Amino acid sequence: MLALLLVALSVGLDNFGAAGALGISGTGSHDRLKVAVVFGFFEAGMPLLGLVLGDSVARGLGGHAKLVAGLVLCLAGVFTLVQAHGPRDPAPTAEAAGTKPGLTRLIVIAAALSIDNLAIGFALGTSHVNVVAAALVIGVVSVGLTLAGLELGKRLGSRLGRWGERAGGLLLIAVGVSIATGVL
Repeated sequence: MLALLLVALSVGLDNFGAAGALGISGTGSHDRLKVAVVFGFFEAGMPLLGLVLGDSVARGLGGHAKLVAGLVLCLAGVFTLVQAHGPRDPAPTAEAAGTKPGLTRLIVIAAALSIDNLAIGFALGTSHVNVVAAALVIGVVSVGLTLAGLELGKRLGSRLGRWGERAGGLLLIAVGVSIATGVL
């Protein structure tokens, strides 16, 4: 369960950073709830797909499942760090775009943020994690971090985005090493 909480925290930090960027625009309470629900839905849904696939593959991996799960988490963490340090086009704030974040834009952002969750779900599936518990924990943590990111983003500015991604990537690597070595 500790590994699941740490993974939920690490994948939720991406949402924290993105929500911080959206929070700069001063989104209202209705928009904040919409952002949190969309982000939470994708964060919980993508690992579910990975969990379903990972559980069936775990039987074939036998005793190597934890090693593979740890390596997959480490790779997801490295990928997150590479993305955080690489060039990218930041999502425009609502003020710059002249609109509040629309549902289509939120879905695109949420889907992009949660693509790495397929690998995370696969890794958790190889560890035989309960699918419902994983979805609930990841979804709840994601919603909480999204709401916190929106609020802090409003207060702290755009510096938050890359910090959240870097911290998430480092935490994924730490959890991956812990699982691969049998600590978790």
